[in-house]
Amino acid sequence: MSDSEGETFEKQVKIVIVGDGSSGKTSMSQRFSNDKFTPAYDQTLGIDYYLKRINLTRTYNVTLAINDIGGQTLGGAMLDKYIYGADIVLLVYDITNLQSFENLEDWYHSVMKYCAGRKPLFAVVGNKSDLEHLRAVKPEKHHQFAKDRDMLSYFVSAKTGESVENVFRQVTAHLMHVVLPKNDQDGARIIKAPIVRQESQNTTPIQPTSPLGSQSRTSVCNLQ
Repeated sequence: MSDSEGETFEKQVKIVIVGDGSSGKTSMSQRFSNDKFTPAYDQTLGIDYYLKRINLTRTYNVTLAINDIGGQTLGGAMLDKYIYGADIVLLVYDITNLQSFENLEDWYHSVMKYCAGRKPLFAVVGNKSDLEHLRAVKPEKHHQFAKDRDMLSYFVSAKTGESVENVFRQVTAHLMHVVLPKNDQDGARIIKAPIVRQESQNTTPIQPTSPLGSQSRTSVCNLQ
């Protein structure tokens, strides 16, 4: 759309977060969406849904629809509904839990199974970097996993907030082929928006909204 100061672009991006239970998917979502961290583990049943609108740059406003999928849904009947229309998939594991890393292979293949041959943008995210002294997954294995599957790669701490916002901003910029400002200073301002939690009973697929004035997309995991 356009305004008196020049053209501004609006976009909605669907981000799906998958991985084993207790890997920190919900903590990441809440840290980014509301800048909070809850120490007590509360298992996600089905899916939780968050919205946050950001300035990616001065001319790009992006609404991120974050779909936090419960760890117990792997192989479940609803997984295809949750993944439907994903633009970005974050594969999250706990760096202190080797099994959570090894299970990413199953999560990756499950996501690809429901993408009808269209590959979303993937990133592998090692959470709990604040527990480096308890690390069970060598960084080399992390990076090799990402390289072999052409994924972006990050380490974060949902507890401290380290690099969490950076992940969401960078994967979105990569998807949209947007070059972030130096040190991301020009795009650092956050536009606050309501945070919505979607109950697991709602089985209607969530589809990304196309830019204003264009037709809605209907293909599964529609990407370039």
